[in-house]
Amino acid sequence: WFSEEAVRIGGDQATSVDGNTRIMITKEPVGPCVLVTPWNFPLAMGARKIAPAVAAGCTMVFKPAELTPLTSLALVQIFREAGLPDGVLNVVTTANASSVVGTWMGSGIARKVSFTGSTEVGKILLRQAADNVMRSSMELGGNAPFIVLADADIEKAVDGALKAKMRNMGEACTAANRFFVHRSVAGEFSEKFAKRISELQVGNGALEGTDVGPLIEQKGLDKVESLVADAVSKGARILTGGSRPDGPGYFYTPTVLTDVSQDAELMRTEIFGPVAAITAFDSEDEVLRLANDTEWGLVGYVFTENMDKALRFSAELEVGMVGLNTGIVSNPAAPFGGVKQSGLGREGGKIGIEEFLETKYTAIAV
Repeated sequence: WFSEEAVRIGGDQATSVDGNTRIMITKEPVGPCVLVTPWNFPLAMGARKIAPAVAAGCTMVFKPAELTPLTSLALVQIFREAGLPDGVLNVVTTANASSVVGTWMGSGIARKVSFTGSTEVGKILLRQAADNVMRSSMELGGNAPFIVLADADIEKAVDGALKAKMRNMGEACTAANRFFVHRSVAGEFSEKFAKRISELQVGNGALEGTDVGPLIEQKGLDKVESLVADAVSKGARILTGGSRPDGPGYFYTPTVLTDVSQDAELMRTEIFGPVAAITAFDSEDEVLRLANDTEWGLVGYVFTENMDKALRFSAELEVGMVGLNTGIVSNPAAPFGGVKQSGLGREGGKIGIEEFLETKYTAIAV
C-alpha cells in the first residue's frame, strides 16, 4: 500500500490573492522517527509503521515489544534483503523499554514518535514528546461496543461477533469488549453466540484443528480470570466457558457472560482475552449513551438492516472507526485510529503517509 502512496506524495501551486506571489507547497520527510510496537500483532504492527516512514523518506529507530522481539528481527532482515540501506531502519530489543525509548525521545534528534500500546504508556510518551515538540501518532487502548439492534440479521451478527471478539484470542485493541443487544433478540443472540464460541477448539496453535491458542503470559490470564469472577459476583451469568482448561499453558476457555452489570470491572477496562460480556438494552438512546460512556473511542460495531439507523449510529458513536454489519475493520487502505483516549493520528489509508511528512510553503515573487 505505501509503496504505491510513495509516488503520490504531492504538493500544490497557486497565486496569491493580490497576484504578487506564487505559492508553492511541497512535502518533506518529518525526520528521524521513534517507532514502538506491542506484542499482539508483532509483524503487522512493525510493518504498518515502517512502511509509511520508508515511503515518506524517514529514518527510524524501532523498539519492538519485550515479549515478541524475534518476529521484529525477522522483519528487519526481510527489509535488508529487499534492499533497504543499512542505517535507515534500526531495531533495538530491550527489557528496559522506558530508559531506551526515553533516551531517544529526549535526544532532540527524533522528530516523530509513533506508538501502539496502552493509553498509560501513550500519555508518558506524549509528555516526553512535548519537551522537543515532536510529531506524535498514538494508537492506544480500546473498549469497543458491539451493538445488535432489534432488526439485525442475527446470524450475521453472531458471525461478526465471533470475528470481533475472538480474533487473536481477543488480544486486540479492536476486539469487541461490551456487547449491547436489544432485549427483543438478546436471548436468541446470546444462545447462538455461546454455542458458536463453545465449539471452538482450544489448544496448541501449531496443531491442526486448533481455533484458540493461549494468552500471552500469566499476567494476562490472571486478569481475565479476575474480570470474569468480578462480573459473576455482580450478577452475571456464565453461558459457556468461565474457567481455565486442564493442563499447562496460559489458556482460558472462550467465555460468554450475560446479564452483565454496568458496574462490573470488565465494562470499564480492556479485557484483552476471550470473554464476551452481554447486556440487554431497550432503546437506541439508551444504548448510545452506554456505548459512549467510556474514556476510549477506537472502534464500534453496529448490526442493523435499517440504513437510517446505521447512519445514525455511525454518526453518533464516539469512535474513530465503525464496523457496520462486519466484525473486522482493520484494512491497509483505510485510516486506522481512534478518538478520545484511544489516540491521535491515523495509520493506513491515503492520509497515513501524512503522519510522516511536513508541509513546506515557499513564497515566490512574481
